[in-house]
Amino acid sequence: MSSARVRSVPPNWFAAVMGTSIVATAAHALPVRLPGLDAVAWLAWAAAGAILVTVVAATAVHLVTDRGALRGYLLDPQVAPFYGAAAMGLLAFGTATLLVAEPLLGRAAVATAGALWVIGTALGLATAVGVPVLAFTRHTVAPDAASGAWLMPVVPPMVSAAGGALLLPYLHGGAAQALAYACVLMAGAAGLATLALLPQIWSRLAHHGRGAAVAVPTLWMVLGPLGQGTTAAGLLADLAGPGLGADRGVLTVVAVAVGMPLMGFALLWLAIAGAVTATTAREGLPFSLAFWAFTFPVGTLATGASSLATHTDAAALSALAVALFALLLAGWGVAATGTVRDLRARRGRGLSVPNRPAMAGS
Repeated sequence: MSSARVRSVPPNWFAAVMGTSIVATAAHALPVRLPGLDAVAWLAWAAAGAILVTVVAATAVHLVTDRGALRGYLLDPQVAPFYGAAAMGLLAFGTATLLVAEPLLGRAAVATAGALWVIGTALGLATAVGVPVLAFTRHTVAPDAASGAWLMPVVPPMVSAAGGALLLPYLHGGAAQALAYACVLMAGAAGLATLALLPQIWSRLAHHGRGAAVAVPTLWMVLGPLGQGTTAAGLLADLAGPGLGADRGVLTVVAVAVGMPLMGFALLWLAIAGAVTATTAREGLPFSLAFWAFTFPVGTLATGASSLATHTDAAALSALAVALFALLLAGWGVAATGTVRDLRARRGRGLSVPNRPAMAGS
């Protein structure tokens, strides 16, 4: 891959890895086994791996050939939050590998998931601290700038909490205990950071409106921490009991008590975001990489609903999980089709970001 073909590869591209990986994970997690579901999981996992390799390689070439790119991205208040996507892309593919590919790859799947968890968690913690610090000290932020994209750098620890819970069965003793407590701490950090940001996003929408059409899909990003929080709570209830020294039954009650309100608000926000998006689409919704917000956030709702269905045996929650998975597949189809068409239209220009003025929505 020549440098001439890689003119700009910002971290936004990792959203495609996130969105494709969650299809595999959500297919595996569904409480209802449907025909072809395993094939969907395998195809999504393979596609996510191919996208991850491509984006990592293109990013490496770009950063090597343009030594000022990283600094420029970090100092851009519209781009810097999307380094959270890089962290979550690694974490999401690691989780998909552990859940989907372990029957084929065995210990290699566990080792791959563990390595990606360590790297993704380190990067995610760096973004959760570093991007807010940059926003508070270096970025110039307009009063109407708050958007779902602001959640991107602070949500990775929640994704680490869910992925870390899945690794607990492979650890023992002090290592398992340390990881269990780390997962709880990271889930709490991301959850409270989300609570701090959501009122700002709501206030911006109430006082300044939806903003540029190209940025409207970022509204869907709000669903991510809600669904991932529900998922993480369920996984920790199932797997963290020995490490935390807590009864699984008690943890399950806590997971359902936490997950149900989160799911309730998520469905409320899904209706709001869907209505605003539909209205904007009728007026003209240009493609951008923000379309991948129709995937990972919805996928976390599907995994969260699957977890709640498993813990409550509620048929209605199983039906909700299936419906959300169908919505995820539809969102993935829209995002993937738009991305392929845009790349064909921009052939020879590398992985540059369309609609640069609305980078927060790209």
